[in-house]
Amino acid sequence: MPPDQPTVVRDERYKAHEIEEKWAARWQQTPGLYAAESDSTKPKYYVLEMLPYPSGALHMGHVRNYAIGDALARYTWMNGYNVLHPMGWDSFGLPAENAAISNRTPPRDWTLANIANMKAQMKRLGFAYDWTREVTTCMPDFYRWNQWFFLRLFERGLAYRKKSKVNWCPKCATVLANEQVVAGCCWRHEDTPVEQRELEQWFLRITQYADELLKGLDALPGWPEKVRTMQRNWIGRSEGTLVDFRLDHAAGEPITVFTTRVDTIFGATSVQLAPAHPITEKLAVADPKVGDQVARLRAEQRQASERGDIGAIEKQGVPTGHFAVNPFNGQAIPVWVANYIVMEYGTGAIMSVPGHDERDYEFARKYGLEIKRVIVPTSEDGSGSEPSGATSELPFTGIGGKLVDSGEFSGLACPEAIRSMSTFAEEHGFGKATVTYRLRDWGISRQRYWGTPIPIVYCEKDGLVPVPDNELPVILPDDVDISLNGGSPLARVPEFLNTTCPRCGGPARRDNDTMDTFVDSSWYFYRYTDAHNDKAPFSSEVVAYWFPIDQYIGGVEHAILHLIYSRFWTKFMRDLGLVKNDEPVERLFTQGMIIKGGAKMSKSLGNVVTPDEMVAEYGGDSTRMYTLFATSPDRELDWQDEGVAGVYRFLGKVYRFFVRNTRPDDSDWTKPLPLELSPEARALERKLHQTIKRVSSDFQGRWHFNTSVAAIMELVNALNAAEEKGIPLPLLAEVEKKLVLLLAPFAPYLAHELWEMLGESQDLLKAAWPRYNPELAREEEREIPVQVNGKLRGKIIVAAETGEEEVLRRALDEEKVRHFIAGRQVVRKIYTGKLVSIVVG
Repeated sequence: MPPDQPTVVRDERYKAHEIEEKWAARWQQTPGLYAAESDSTKPKYYVLEMLPYPSGALHMGHVRNYAIGDALARYTWMNGYNVLHPMGWDSFGLPAENAAISNRTPPRDWTLANIANMKAQMKRLGFAYDWTREVTTCMPDFYRWNQWFFLRLFERGLAYRKKSKVNWCPKCATVLANEQVVAGCCWRHEDTPVEQRELEQWFLRITQYADELLKGLDALPGWPEKVRTMQRNWIGRSEGTLVDFRLDHAAGEPITVFTTRVDTIFGATSVQLAPAHPITEKLAVADPKVGDQVARLRAEQRQASERGDIGAIEKQGVPTGHFAVNPFNGQAIPVWVANYIVMEYGTGAIMSVPGHDERDYEFARKYGLEIKRVIVPTSEDGSGSEPSGATSELPFTGIGGKLVDSGEFSGLACPEAIRSMSTFAEEHGFGKATVTYRLRDWGISRQRYWGTPIPIVYCEKDGLVPVPDNELPVILPDDVDISLNGGSPLARVPEFLNTTCPRCGGPARRDNDTMDTFVDSSWYFYRYTDAHNDKAPFSSEVVAYWFPIDQYIGGVEHAILHLIYSRFWTKFMRDLGLVKNDEPVERLFTQGMIIKGGAKMSKSLGNVVTPDEMVAEYGGDSTRMYTLFATSPDRELDWQDEGVAGVYRFLGKVYRFFVRNTRPDDSDWTKPLPLELSPEARALERKLHQTIKRVSSDFQGRWHFNTSVAAIMELVNALNAAEEKGIPLPLLAEVEKKLVLLLAPFAPYLAHELWEMLGESQDLLKAAWPRYNPELAREEEREIPVQVNGKLRGKIIVAAETGEEEVLRRALDEEKVRHFIAGRQVVRKIYTGKLVSIVVG
């Protein structure tokens, strides 16, 4: 450094809050800092975390989710991509109404205040969001397009009304969400049993897309298999047969059952109805005694459903006293109502074949119903023979058998019998082969205030009349008396309810329900691409550039509803010609939950840790970096405050090293690396390139950011060790610069401070990600664990290029290993490249 320039003396203490406040203020002065480029020739990358409900404050689960996405966004920017990384608010929903009741605060005011607070928290944590694209779903400029989409669905017959059963609290005089039913009673009135009522509800015909939704899962290799399996099960495609069993009462109404095993129908010894089946209702009304027992079954089924274990319910049944005729053999069999039969599968009615179904067998044994064998296993010679013994060998549930005691179908193999019997049923007018789905149409009506108004009016002359596009949005009124009494709050607002029919000009009334908030989250990510468009939901051209989303990040709890609904919405928009993509998301990542002390964080357990507490104590960098370092992001994280403190100490260690050693004004700082380096300096250079390779590999692979941070920590330790012996300034300059680049996705505040300390003028956000030299990144030595009969017995250190024969020789010669194999025969020895496994007899 020239002698006439004063030396800048820096305080070695790591003052995280001063550094972070400094950079937060600078970033705030550049609103477009994180904005995606328009008309860019760069490759695009759309990274998105699921938008939050503005409950009032972020929790640590939010921080982990957003830290993952933010690290990826920053890494992608540094690799030369045009990155879209927006954020918004899923801001309609029931909690705002509850707050309005308890706090006397209008939902809009409560929601917007929460958004302001949570947005400030996100900025304090340094998340790199393009706030110019912010979407707030409770604002008219967004929900106008919910209404527009609803009208397109209505025009195409995909939105329709029908009567549906809902949870109803007599004291609240309103509909309850499933989550508000606790042990069969109202969550607000714990002694009031919830009733099932039929109300006219709006539905979206998602079942029209059921097969495409199912097949599309095979084209999503970037989604976790767990999520795809959950969706397959939820869609629940079953190939089978519909069969009509004629009921014996005067009405003659048949019971239509769905079965995947029509080949067993000669073994049916009862017909069983779901407690909610329409025929059950009629039979219950006709016989009050049956009605009382059915009510008990409904309550049991509802409670099991709330617990999520309907499949494990103790099977209970009620005989109705009626019989139904099996159309294949003319036999009259009893009709029962059973609590393990649900309306959501098939037709809500089954033929019970206890000889060939586990659940039916358990039920028949409990109630003494007849058990018949009509399928026998196929023997090795291909013949079907009935084994000795009786019902103790039942149920036989295999498909590899032949029919017995099944009339003209006896002797057929099961698959052939299914085809033949389905054809027979159709030819004789009492059934047909069919495909059924567990998936049901999506009920979107909510008897609530804080949601999107449904753009339909009811006219005495013209019936259901859609609101014209040019009258959208139908605005949600502000001054509404919200209570849980008397049904939908909008029904008590005459200024909203009473209107003019757009078709005939006569008096009409608006629909007073609002839409399910899953409507908002089904397409919000398209709006981000063109957030201020007032002519359309978005520009198809802009969406075509950005979609599908390259990486979507959120909790596995959204695997079914949100992610299925958003896939349905995309396919519907494709059929409208608005988008070209079949799926909204190319790659999906589901992060693990954050717990503390082995339990989910909750106020009742007193184990809640808030981001504000951690940021106040340790700063934003330490808080977000800990969520990435503690464990791999797909795993459950058991929160430890000391872990955040440890990350804070590490960042302080980095800062102090830079203060002591960074000399960008020294003439040697910018010189090229000397050709000859000391062994210590060469080792540091190799460590740098190995670290770059490890961190880059983690970003490109399974996102083991915990190992990325650990590798950076090892590099810093190597730097401190080399400091004692002296580091050539050109090498120090290279290591420090690339270390800052590696830190940038994880600790952006400190990284920017160090970048400035290095005298760099380029925007760190767009600085090039460091590249490694493969030769220098090659590990010189490796530690190889050695197992004997599956147990770790020793370790060996070998050169990276050591061959298999030498590795095995060294393993057998290792002192501790020799002790465990002495006097025993080595049966097998295997080297996997990472591990030696020795098997001895």
